[in-house]
Amino acid sequence: MLVSNLEFLPDQKVLKHIGLVQGSSVRSKHVGRDIMASLKNLFGGELAGYTELLQESRVEALDRMIEQASGIGANAILNVRFSTSSITAGAAEIYVYGTAVQLADN
Repeated sequence: MLVSNLEFLPDQKVLKHIGLVQGSSVRSKHVGRDIMASLKNLFGGELAGYTELLQESRVEALDRMIEQASGIGANAILNVRFSTSSITAGAAEIYVYGTAVQLADN
């Protein structure tokens, strides 16, 4: 599955516009990560535990979007965008969406 943040791909022809596809992942903070993050806030530096948590969430959301697109016959997803929002104290959602299309075979 080709996934791109471009609206159009050079040298590619869109045969069929299928529609919007999306995926999301909601994750909560881990007590151990919170303790380490509090210490990092005092001394500075990257909050590696949170970086890892968000990366896992992005991958999961992207995989879900790709699965949805495959299920409706797409071979590419264009104009992909990520968004994040706070759901509740200690939990965040990663949301990814794009346009499912069928590209011509080259």
